Amino acid sequence: MRPPADIQLIGPFLALRWEDGREDFLPGEFLRERSPSAENQGERDILGHLHGGDGPREFPGVAVTGFHRVGNYALSLVFSDGHSSGIYSWDLLRRLGDEVAR
Repeated sequence: MRPPADIQLIGPFLALRWEDGREDFLPGEFLRERSPSAENQGERDILGHLHGGDGPREFPGVAVTGFHRVGNYALSLVFSDGHSSGIYSWDLLRRLGDEVAR
């Protein structure tokens, strides 16, 4: 998937404008709750046992304070609670935009 044409922080939202003209405004709390990080989602060992991912699922008041591109396939977001280990692929961000639009 191609990267967004424009990425900005606008107030409490990560704003994405895609090449097809679609615009998504993703709230920081929503993005933090859905962080794809092992800390948030957990990770499986070689035997398939899930470790971690049992932390809080709501993050009231948490905002995105910055972001960094990861190659040409994703963003790493920095949150006001210090979390910054999730890698949000373009596909994931597009799916999260679909979820917000519902």
